[in-house]
Amino acid sequence: MKIIGVIPSRYASSRFPGKPLSDICGKPMVWWVYNQAKCVKELDEVIVATEDERITDVCEKYGIPSIMTSDKHKNGTERLAEVAAKIEADLYVTIQGDEPLTQPSDISKLIRFALSTDAPCATMKTAYRNPVDVINSTTPKVVSDLDDNILLFTRSPVPYPKADLDYIIWKPIGIYIFKRDILLKYPQLRMGPLERAEEIELLRFIENGYKIKVIETESSTIAVDTEKDLKKVINMAKNLCDDDPESYFIHNFNRGVC
Repeated sequence: MKIIGVIPSRYASSRFPGKPLSDICGKPMVWWVYNQAKCVKELDEVIVATEDERITDVCEKYGIPSIMTSDKHKNGTERLAEVAAKIEADLYVTIQGDEPLTQPSDISKLIRFALSTDAPCATMKTAYRNPVDVINSTTPKVVSDLDDNILLFTRSPVPYPKADLDYIIWKPIGIYIFKRDILLKYPQLRMGPLERAEEIELLRFIENGYKIKVIETESSTIAVDTEKDLKKVINMAKNLCDDDPESYFIHNFNRGVC
């Protein structure tokens, strides 16, 4: 069983160009994501997938394995599908390149779940705690059925409170796990109206009839979509590492807790 962690890192972001190289306590964002993933014992390999030499150059500087992929991909899952076509493995874990504080324990939990199910794809969710995030269109929401199959990803606050307030609005966590065969199919699947409207890439599987399982976590992450998001992450990182990220990861890795 071979399990690869892939970090899609796109330089040409429309909202935040060069985002993967943003400085966080003296290290680029991509360095943070890679070191979080390297703490996951279940991963046999971790690689950055990008479309830009500026990112591969930084990866080389920090000893981070990287692979150049097409600049035509519309999203990270298309980029991951190219990696799956080039590097054979049983499972591929997407670790979002703009979520530098993703918890290694969540990645491990999702891998263990994937090994226990026949589902071709799985991800995670956590409860929204800030009402502002619920109504923010940059923060997606996820809705699942009673068997933990995802029904919908949306940027709208769902469900609507017509008759009952006893519900939770869920936030999808940016960790996805795929079996190889489903990934190789992804570029050939039709893009449906929901994906075009919402710009949420996993909707392509749902609109084409494939099931995605979702499990809960208590953790929460911040996806860096804006400079304001980056400032929040920097403040959180400073509290974690006291401006010394290398020592933070070395210490936690040796303790087996990172």
